Amino acid sequence: MSVKSAERSLRIFELLAGHPEGLTVQEIARLLSYPQSSTLGLVRTLHEEGYLHQFGSKQYKLGPRLIQLGFMAMEALDVAALGKPHLAALMEVTQETVFMSVLSQGQLVYVAKMDSNRSIRTAAQPGARRPLYCTGLGKAFLAFMPEEERQALLAEMSLIPLTGHTITSRERLEEELRGFRELGYAVDNEESEEGLYCLAAPVRGAGGQLQAAVSVAGPKERMASRQGQIATELLKAVDAISRSLGYWG
Repeated sequence: MSVKSAERSLRIFELLAGHPEGLTVQEIARLLSYPQSSTLGLVRTLHEEGYLHQFGSKQYKLGPRLIQLGFMAMEALDVAALGKPHLAALMEVTQETVFMSVLSQGQLVYVAKMDSNRSIRTAAQPGARRPLYCTGLGKAFLAFMPEEERQALLAEMSLIPLTGHTITSRERLEEELRGFRELGYAVDNEESEEGLYCLAAPVRGAGGQLQAAVSVAGPKERMASRQGQIATELLKAVDAISRSLGYWG
């Protein structure tokens, strides 16, 4: 059962987050359809405690105490820990190996792996680093990061073939990345390891920035025949993880 005053306080925070110019008590009460007398009491209490800042002609903005709490909440969020239940569920529904990675110094670093009972052998393990241009996870980062950052990374890359399927042309790679942005996920078609086929999609944080990427990997013949189904489950999983990190875009 919700406590009315606590719920109303949360609605006030959410309302003011969308009005950085500030609002008066009267405007807050009108926009939320709250009684003005009780709204005044809530706003005064929140202001006294530092959660709201008063300025101008009795207008209110979000206050400095929320900044402190926000930083503490961000530090408490661990993308791998938050993601693991969703990764495990994704592995169960696809019955393929699931990975999570983060971006570090122009490479991806694996931070989690969920093996299914029919996982294939792969060199990818938590803690290992891999290139961006030839892995599904890496291409998910490249496809969905800001253009300026992508171009800076691509300019520093040597597209060394790891298999006979590795893309070694920057023009072809960039064309493929444009297609992935429209598709919503990236594909590694035996480009990093022979026989390995991978679908990968990005995880976003509260501000929309890339926080991680998640992939489903398995033998090409098994993965390609179920690509649509696996992609649907993958996108559900990264959306759930992104929401747990505060992303509602």
